[in-house]
Amino acid sequence: MDAKELEALIKLLDDSDAEIYRHVEDRILSLGPEVIPTLEKTWESSLDILLQQRIEELIHKIQFSIVKHDLQTWAVSGAFDLLKGFITVSKYQYPELDEQKIINQIEAIKRDAWIELRYDTSPVEKVKILNHVIYNMHGFTGNVTNYNDPQNSYLNIVMESRRGNQISMAIVYSVIAQMLDIPIYGVNLPQHFILAYIDEANDYQDLHDHQQGILFYINAFNKGFIFNKRDVDYFLKQLNVQAHPSFYQPCSNIQILKRVLRNLISSYEKLGAIEKQTEVQEMYNVLNEIEGEDI
Repeated sequence: MDAKELEALIKLLDDSDAEIYRHVEDRILSLGPEVIPTLEKTWESSLDILLQQRIEELIHKIQFSIVKHDLQTWAVSGAFDLLKGFITVSKYQYPELDEQKIINQIEAIKRDAWIELRYDTSPVEKVKILNHVIYNMHGFTGNVTNYNDPQNSYLNIVMESRRGNQISMAIVYSVIAQMLDIPIYGVNLPQHFILAYIDEANDYQDLHDHQQGILFYINAFNKGFIFNKRDVDYFLKQLNVQAHPSFYQPCSNIQILKRVLRNLISSYEKLGAIEKQTEVQEMYNVLNEIEGEDI
């Protein structure tokens, strides 16, 4: 379709006939993201409120479709890059976010930590250095005053505000640690999300298949506080939850992003944002079809 044909088609979006509108919408959606610049140009030049509203809805549908596709591609390709996955989720709310800017921000924190690290640094000392760099030098902290704000679950906002919830803080922490070859991975606890420092002396082929090898745990939401298995036992007892091996061992990157999406679903439900709640549920279902429900 050439530019003039596309522009003519877009102008039919304000047609009062619902059947014509649905046909035009389906035709434009089938053209994919390449039509977004033309849609935006038409929006800017139009004074028709209905047309502008329908263009906004169309652009959102196209961008949402891209996010779901990219999330599925990330998952079926192995879900190896947690940072990439979290950026993809963040594009749901911020489709034009600057991905390279986020990567540069993460790299800057990693470099500051790398300068402080030595070859013979012990695991506890490595965590203390990470804590100093992340929380003291760069000012990250858990958002205790507005914990349920959905913005806590979008990486670009977390990197700008230096505030996040348990899961987003843990992702930032573990991504930086793993970039420095420090074996710190996420652990999916009920009503909490923590990190585990893996014993580097154990050469595991798959961390998730082993019930041993955890040196200690880290609470990224609480400035990198270090604790042990007995503390996890006590926490589960307080919740009156039966202990399960998965509550002590690293979880997969897909499980981590599913936790992010569950938090978002809950946040939007509390706000009464039903449409967003439904869309994030669709994103969750994309991952759930690849890796089933968690314990």
